[in-house]
Amino acid sequence: MKYACLVYLEQKDLHAVADGECKAFGDGLRQDGYWLGGQALQPVHAATTVRVRNGKLGVTDGPFAETKEQLAGFYLIEARDLNAAIQIASKIPPARVGSVEVRPIRELSA
Repeated sequence: MKYACLVYLEQKDLHAVADGECKAFGDGLRQDGYWLGGQALQPVHAATTVRVRNGKLGVTDGPFAETKEQLAGFYLIEARDLNAAIQIASKIPPARVGSVEVRPIRELSA
């Protein structure tokens, strides 16, 4: 089953874990066959939110919601079940200073 591991951090903690440590973790996921994709994200000041209401496009600077923690990146993994995905997510380096939301991927039907 596929899972998104969404990494959330406070702005002040964005660089609390070295990029090299996160890259090494991703490389390990690749070697072990769990890696499907993932990336670190730019800080929220670089975000743009798009909404379409009644056929009209609305664009605002910043993230969807104002929160203390921000989405800092994600790992897309393959795991046998939720418990296995949680075990993998617990090893994501930024989990030590932020949080990691584990969410099953919903396959879209045609």
